[in-house]
Amino acid sequence: MNLSANYDYRLPKSLIASHPINPKEDARLLVYERKNQNITHAKFGELFSFLPQDTSVLLNDTKVIKARIFGTKSSGGKIEMLINSPFKDNTFQVYIKGRVNVNSRLFFCENLHAVVLALHEDGMRIVKFFQNERELDTRALFKILNQIGHVPLPPYIKRADTKKDENDYQTLFAKYEGSVAAPTASLHFSEKMFKELKRRFETEFLTLHVGAGTFKGVESENINKHIMHAEYFSISDKAKCLIQSDKKLLCVGTTTARTVEYFARTDEGQGFCNIFLNPLNPPMRVNYLLTNFHLPRSTLIMLVAGFIGLEETLNIYQTAVKEKYRFFSYGDAMLIL
Repeated sequence: MNLSANYDYRLPKSLIASHPINPKEDARLLVYERKNQNITHAKFGELFSFLPQDTSVLLNDTKVIKARIFGTKSSGGKIEMLINSPFKDNTFQVYIKGRVNVNSRLFFCENLHAVVLALHEDGMRIVKFFQNERELDTRALFKILNQIGHVPLPPYIKRADTKKDENDYQTLFAKYEGSVAAPTASLHFSEKMFKELKRRFETEFLTLHVGAGTFKGVESENINKHIMHAEYFSISDKAKCLIQSDKKLLCVGTTTARTVEYFARTDEGQGFCNIFLNPLNPPMRVNYLLTNFHLPRSTLIMLVAGFIGLEETLNIYQTAVKEKYRFFSYGDAMLIL
């Protein structure tokens, strides 16, 4: 259970979704009931028929930024950059495809350029951005990224982003800019279903800005030695009250579940969440989870195993492969009850 190899499974590449289903209600939904280990195959449009009436719902209202930009080095060599998150003093954590050194200058459209300040062993780079020699803060940079940036589709989607992805890879209720990956379970909600969700169930929001670390596999043989990435979060007062109540909670997405569980353990409503949920550190507060199907050996499949156990997780994933469910960000959904 504590070995990362135990969380591996075989997935045909043909089951990795490169585009979402349209209409959204037609996505498939695997419903797993823990009390009797029962699996039901349904459509996402049937979600409300499975949720207990007294359920309260929490969602992540983060907004994906156009975090991928393409540019050149002073030598003319091409580079690709993924902005991960703001750091401090107007510096940013980024990933760069292409060799760079400290003090390298990188050039982009709209007179934007970056200076490399530090190189970290894990591949992270620290940079500062300038436009016409003016140092940029987070808000100013995000404004430029909206003009020149690309939707940061996950690495397993082997195609360039399109104009359509600007809507497809953003939730209906996205509000606060800062994520480089979407809280993908929420992408399944159409306007009609989201309106119905709010009508039927008590619904509140929190914010966790998803970083690129969400796609990083667990490289340690022993999962206890994995160093979890930290992501900025903020929880509204209404969401705090809901978490502190005795109401049954459905978290839409792993990012929401991690934030709730971090708050339940620390009582911190803002800061950086680095909780690693797994069978050795199972959820304490979340009752139900709506999620997608996740990468092998990822912290996300380990989170799912924290809810239902390793053996049942692997059984469900084998069933999903056999039934040809669509996997990952643009794929189908699973409801754990």
